Amino acid sequence: MNYIFDFDGTLMDTSGVILSTIKATIAEMSLPPKTDEECRSIIGIRTDEAGKYLYPDLDISNEEFARIFRANYDRLKKGAHEQTFPGVLDTLAQLRPSGLAIASSRRVASLNDYLSGLGIKDWFKMIVGADNVLKGKPDPEPVLTILKALGWSAEDTLVIGDADVDIMMGNAAGCKTCAVTYGNGSLASLKEAAPDYMIDHFPQLLEIK
Repeated sequence: MNYIFDFDGTLMDTSGVILSTIKATIAEMSLPPKTDEECRSIIGIRTDEAGKYLYPDLDISNEEFARIFRANYDRLKKGAHEQTFPGVLDTLAQLRPSGLAIASSRRVASLNDYLSGLGIKDWFKMIVGADNVLKGKPDPEPVLTILKALGWSAEDTLVIGDADVDIMMGNAAGCKTCAVTYGNGSLASLKEAAPDYMIDHFPQLLEIK
């Protein structure tokens, strides 16, 4: 089996700095406050589309939201101490011979920085970020791009993520899907997306055949 992973909330816990960045962006743009749960709902959505997703009823600029978000993120990330979730590195090492890839809504340069810092960038046969595709999650384009480039079949590929958009993306591409419950997505939204599997701990991936 081949594996396509989301990054934020699936492999690495980046929620603290992302939530702080969203709230700083909201404050800077003088937008109505949002709860943590509402802010988490846009983790997994491309930053270039996040403003309208978070405020569908307001006339705001996605471009301005994304620009301010990225400036705040670059500032706040310097003091962040993000870590991979328990068991991620050991499990990836065991799954590596099968074939690993990443489909994320984070930009590819940022993904490369994180993965290089962890020393695992070369574990992945392909890394697709928000700026590598025309359509982001929940559209299947990120997964289909990987399948085509690597010659993987959808039937033999498992898409893993913590948000409903990850599961919707994988399902639309014809892959098997697995939701992780420890990330940013709510249990209700994950169940509604209808994954083939749900796990509470990353190493449980090893039990899926």
